[in-house]
Amino acid sequence: MAKLQITLKRSLIGRTQDQKATVQALGLRKLHQTVVKEDNAATRGMVEKVSHLVEVKEQA
Repeated sequence: MAKLQITLKRSLIGRTQDQKATVQALGLRKLHQTVVKEDNAATRGMVEKVSHLVEVKEQA
């Protein structure tokens, strides 16, 4: 199954509480931290919600 490599690129300072919670649920805590998650509808939805804060790359 495909995986997504998600990196936090923008700061959470001044963001809404739901955006902060979404980033935390993705497992990101620090700037430039990268996590690898399964590519499914739930993960895609979370990434879409904070797409202006993260960078996403697909892994094979």
